[in-house]
This record gives sequence, structure tokens and C-alpha cells, in this order.
Amino acid sequence: MSLFSDNIRSLRAKRKISQEKVAESLLITRGRYAKYEDGTSEAPYEILKKIAHYYQISIDLLLSVDVRKIPMDDLLKLENNRLLLPITVDAAGNDFVEIVTQKAKAGYLNGYGDPEYIESLQQVSLPFLGPGKHRGFPVEGDSMPPHEDGSIIIGRYVERLGEVLDGKTYILITKNEGMVYKRLNKNKKNALVLASDNPFYPNYEVKASDILEIWEYECNIGRTDKKQELSETQSMKELLLEVKRDLTELKNRTLST
Repeated sequence: MSLFSDNIRSLRAKRKISQEKVAESLLITRGRYAKYEDGTSEAPYEILKKIAHYYQISIDLLLSVDVRKIPMDDLLKLENNRLLLPITVDAAGNDFVEIVTQKAKAGYLNGYGDPEYIESLQQVSLPFLGPGKHRGFPVEGDSMPPHEDGSIIIGRYVERLGEVLDGKTYILITKNEGMVYKRLNKNKKNALVLASDNPFYPNYEVKASDILEIWEYECNIGRTDKKQELSETQSMKELLLEVKRDLTELKNRTLST
């Protein structure tokens, strides 16, 4: 038996329907469908898609999460059956904001679609954020001033890549880079260009197929009140500009003599 087999058998039982009826909807024989439920055969991708659409649940959850343990009313369903996110609400009906702490960050790449992992995260209520699903992520390094280590970026979940706006900042969860906070641009086909506000760090690209989640910046929770000072990178940049101006002036003087 597999988790997938247990899941589709459980979903069918909850609907109180026969294997024959499910098989007819999938345009396959009952015998073939029965093998998926008893785990003697693996469903190909096309059948996985049909089963996911039939039960209105994501393929990701069908394969990786025990849906028997999930209250379906506590899941946020996104367009095109793309993903289901676990959500919880406070007494007033406002969504709780899960906070991915630095300690929990390491497990997020594997646990982002697991309701049990999400429920284990710290939660806060921020009613002023408005509609949408929000989550908090930790800031690392100095690539996105004035945000510093220890700050938390609160992001709103973005359902489609087409919603990304050039020049705005986002938290990206990617297969290869993990969790990053950058300013995005869509000037590449099937890829995003990630830019840091600190000019010391070069831009780089991430393929759309590598992106697991996108969260648009809403606000930040900072933990320092120190006065922002001119960074060494900014000072170096100004010094180089000054040297460039001096060289230009020297060149002009040479040409005029």
C-alpha cells in the first residue's frame, strides 16, 4: 500500500461512491482503477491529473500528505487545482499568519505543503493585512537593506506567476535556491530576474519551473531601531564614481591641450 492508494480510497469512501463510478469518470476500467487503490499499480501522470480534478485536491497532497488527517474545510483552495494550503482562523474569522522562524526555515522546503508542518509554526493575528493568505519569513544577510538579520517579511501568497509586478519585492521558495527575498523582474521568457537592493550583489535568474511558492511583500516586523548608516558598499560605489569623474576631467584636459 502507498499513501496515494490510501488517499484515493479514503476520498472515495467519504463521497460514498463505487470504484465503477470513479473509473467511468476517469475513462478507464474499474479493474485498472482498483489497482491504484490497492497499490499494485502506479497511476501515470495523466491519470493523476484526472484523479486530482475529480476529487478537487492537489496532486501534491494526494502523493505526500495523509488526507485522512486533514479537515478539508481548513484548506484554502487555489485556482486550477494548483495547490491547497492549510489555514487556521482566530475567533473573529481572520486568518492567522504563520511565522517561519530561522529555526523552522530549514524544514520549510520539504514542509510547505504539509498541513502538520504548517500547523506547528508560530502564529500571529494581523487583521490589518486584508484579504489573501499571508505568511512571515526570516531575513538573512544584507542584500535587501534596510531589512536585517532577525527581521520578518510578511508576504501575501501569489497564485499565478502573471501576478508578479516588475520592480516589487517578493519572497521566493525555489527548488535550488531555497528561500530568498528579492526584487523581481519578468524580462526573461519563462524566468524571473532576481535583483538585490544592495548593488554589491549581482542579479541572477530563476526558471519558472524551479519556483514552488511566491509571496508578495506586505510589511515587515523589524527587531532593531538603530539608525541606518551609509553602508561600505555605498561608500565604495561613491568613491568609484568620484574616481570616474576625475578620470573624465583629466581626459578632457588632455584632449584640450
